[in-house]
Amino acid sequence: MSTETAAPPMIKATAVNKYFGDLHVLKDIDFEVPRGQVVVVLGPSGSGKSTLCRAINRLEPINSGQIEVDGKPLPAEGKALAALRADVGMVFQQFNLFAHKTILENVTLGPTKVRRASAAEARTLAMELLERVGIANQAEKYPAQLSGGQQQRAAIARALAMKPKVMLFDEPTSALDPEMVQEVLDTMTSLADEGMTMLVVTHEMGFARRAAHRVIFMSDGEIVEDTNPNDFFTDPKSERAKDFLGKILTH
Repeated sequence: MSTETAAPPMIKATAVNKYFGDLHVLKDIDFEVPRGQVVVVLGPSGSGKSTLCRAINRLEPINSGQIEVDGKPLPAEGKALAALRADVGMVFQQFNLFAHKTILENVTLGPTKVRRASAAEARTLAMELLERVGIANQAEKYPAQLSGGQQQRAAIARALAMKPKVMLFDEPTSALDPEMVQEVLDTMTSLADEGMTMLVVTHEMGFARRAAHRVIFMSDGEIVEDTNPNDFFTDPKSERAKDFLGKILTH
């Protein structure tokens, strides 16, 4: 028997509450994301999914409860918060690339500025990552010269360049034209296959079925179901989930 204690979950939320004024957007949220798991958060618009995602790297402060990343509570501010954000990769709906920098410069910026990598190290890593997401041939172009799908893959490479412990995706395909969605989902699926810990807020049911270890279904600021994808899609327990799937899967 090993005397080592089991590693803590990569993300743990306990009794998390968040208000915007009088609006209670996260209600006593409890969940864990174990290392190496892909957890997909589904739910109707306004259910609190994106707020939850943003709370995990403290882009949204919470009113009560606790969120831990890799066993440590979220720091409030300062250097500790910057260090946390370096460990938690985030990919948004909008690509948030620097328009005046090339794709290569966008990807090397974090490692050189935050991780103190040398320019040569950062460039080597950036090219490997751009190769991995399938756009190495676009490295010297500027964001405006790329398609939306290519820009989002560049944003994923930029997040990976920080060598994060966990990746958060907040509706990463919702701003894309339909024909570009699959290339981004394919990149995310390959990350999942490599064992990256991921929390993904998305409307892409096919990705949830194929890549998720678990599905969390949120409605009105609450976690209504937390189960495996097969059970969620074939046998949802709550009326809210049945209603949601009925609307989504009939289109």
